[in-house]
Amino acid sequence: MKLDRHGKAPILSVEELQLLFNEGLNTERDRALFACQLFTGCRIAEACSLRTGDVFDQTGKVRPKIIIRKGNTKGKLATRTIPVIQDLRLILSPYHPQAGTVYLFPGRGDSHIKPDSADDILRKACQRVGLEGISTHSFRRTALTMMSDAGTPLRVIMEISGHRNLSQVAAYIEVRDSQVLGAVNSLSLLSPIDHSEKRKFPGNHPQPQKITKKQKIPRPM
Repeated sequence: MKLDRHGKAPILSVEELQLLFNEGLNTERDRALFACQLFTGCRIAEACSLRTGDVFDQTGKVRPKIIIRKGNTKGKLATRTIPVIQDLRLILSPYHPQAGTVYLFPGRGDSHIKPDSADDILRKACQRVGLEGISTHSFRRTALTMMSDAGTPLRVIMEISGHRNLSQVAAYIEVRDSQVLGAVNSLSLLSPIDHSEKRKFPGNHPQPQKITKKQKIPRPM
């Protein structure tokens, strides 16, 4: 849990995401903003600075891919294009009439909404539904962890996230207890024990011997 800006942003469960998007985030803009983070794995600053033309075409339809421009990325490393899945399309489509002329999420003047404002929006949304410790970074960490859980190679996740190297993206991905247990259980394939045979444990009572017809039972003296 992250408290007072300390600790890692927690991974969101499906139940928490449904609670936030259905009851906490109460405007189409707010849902569209954090859906961009969740379904592209981008940073909050990148989501805030998205350009309308990089998300919608001239007819108002959501493009097949969202463009995250080099100038808006951390370190200004490279422009990224992220495919738009249907879940994101369904949230972005009704938001189009509210999008700005230049920026998808307009702020004051000719600029876009600021990350600090996004932090405030999320904090109030979490208060409405009784969630604690969640930050805007939670959406990015959740997206990258879910992709890892699905078996996506780290190099592919790195292309989506915009990290510089594999060690950086690996630090974002949460290792869960169930994954550790599954990894250890997989070692049973190496076991030298033949599980088809019954194991004998010390202290087991010996089974009585069966008497065949040829054997004679000695008479007591």
